Amino acid sequence: MPITLSEIAPRISAGAFILNSGLGKRGADEETAAGMHGFAAGTYPFLKSVPPQQFAQGLATTEIVLGAALLTPFVPTFAAGAALTAFSGGLLGLYLKTPGMRKPGSLAPTEQGLAVAKDSWLVGIGIGLMTRGLIERRPRVTVKKATKLAGKQAKQAAKDARREVKAAARS
Repeated sequence: MPITLSEIAPRISAGAFILNSGLGKRGADEETAAGMHGFAAGTYPFLKSVPPQQFAQGLATTEIVLGAALLTPFVPTFAAGAALTAFSGGLLGLYLKTPGMRKPGSLAPTEQGLAVAKDSWLVGIGIGLMTRGLIERRPRVTVKKATKLAGKQAKQAAKDARREVKAAARS
């Protein structure tokens, strides 16, 4: 398996959550798209030039692709973690930069900020997957491969020992 057992649960939980969110945004009506766009553009001014419907479709597509990547085992762990960290970092930026999301002088969320603040767990999962991807850069050796390799090494060692015994006997 290209991913380890310890990666399955975080990839499934984050991937299913994000994929479902993206699928739900696909058919956003104009009012919903305008609301999402206004919220994001208030924090990220460069988004003001993007039409609300286009923004909603782009966000839906991004969430669908990211969710699918997290759920697909052959997508490398580091790549999936990096994509999740970048996406969730944007969500965390909304929480940190949007007025009224946090209690004054605190990182604690207000009632309005709770829905966005809870997405901070995605940042943690993303960083964890990136870390795991860096640690696991060495090729994994299965038990079967390791046993086969050990057998070959043992045969070679026995062969070398027989040669040494023969050479010693001749001298």
